[in-house]
Amino acid sequence: MMTGIQEQTQLGETNNSNKRNECENSFSHESYLTKHEKTSAGRKPYQCPECQKGFNHKSSLTVHERNHTGHKPYQCSECQKGFNHKFGLTLHERIHTGLKPYQCSECQKSFRLKNTLTCHERTHTGQKPYQCSECCKSFSHKSSLTAHERTHTGQKPYQCSECCKSFSQKYNLTVHERTHTGHDWYQCSECQKGFYHKSGLTLHERIHTGLKQYQCPECQKSFSQKINLITHERTHTGQKPYQCSECQKGFSHRSSLIEHERTHTGQKPYQCSECCKSFSQKSSLTVHERTHTGHKPYQCSECQKSFGCKQTLTSHERTHTGLNPYQCSECHKSFRLKKTLIQHERTHTGEQPS
Repeated sequence: MMTGIQEQTQLGETNNSNKRNECENSFSHESYLTKHEKTSAGRKPYQCPECQKGFNHKSSLTVHERNHTGHKPYQCSECQKGFNHKFGLTLHERIHTGLKPYQCSECQKSFRLKNTLTCHERTHTGQKPYQCSECCKSFSHKSSLTAHERTHTGQKPYQCSECCKSFSQKYNLTVHERTHTGHDWYQCSECQKGFYHKSGLTLHERIHTGLKQYQCPECQKSFSQKINLITHERTHTGQKPYQCSECQKGFSHRSSLIEHERTHTGQKPYQCSECCKSFSQKSSLTVHERTHTGHKPYQCSECQKSFGCKQTLTSHERTHTGLNPYQCSECHKSFRLKKTLIQHERTHTGEQPS
């Protein structure tokens, strides 16, 4: 016969039979403990016969196998779109219902997905938990880090089935594929112009509405895009954050730096399909192509003469206004064209044209 102490000891051993000393986690069923131990040991007992990927749980394997079979047992009653996972259907249905159950405590903005809220909250905290091991640049989204790392590896996993061109991001492939189909997903209701990007349509619509919601606090000039305001403000601050690694010249626009760097490399990536002449700037190619097409989109309001380049129109208009904006610092004589001023300055310096 067992004593009371022996009974308590045996009972304690029985109650703790589903609790191991490995991590001190407790489970109500032996089967749960077994699954947990396999996970802790790194074992994945359920393997896909198609691609050999391993899973800790049989249910996860079942869902995964639908990627191979194409089976989508969960269907949206609203639009009949199918899903291979019930959770995917639940998230999708919120598109129809407008349900956004996750709200930011800082600004009260609501989101359909919990992970979207988590990423959004980092715009308030400034947290960037994902760091590139190559250059130590940090990101607030894991997907942004993954895309960035491809700039180091050169990896382009998304390939166009039509022309085999590859892209580092799936979104860029999606946009590219529309160049083959000719399908413009976003159309302006005012002029029917189509756009590949929704953001492009939004910016375009401001042409019709005249909306310029971003105003410079220094001179009150307004802009339709925030990035244009940021760039403009540098004309007041003199900030030039983009510096050439070759000659240390600074620029207020990143695009200006890229164009400048081509003066060092000699790169001319824009080629005319008509005569094969190459240019370092896309805008220069556009102007050049008009010499082939005869297109002259810029017209003088005074005499109706047309020009293929806006700069040429500006210079021409000075023949009507008499404006000579380029002045010699030596003798103060003024000129209509900058190149004429440069030629004149040589009369003071004695420099011979190259």
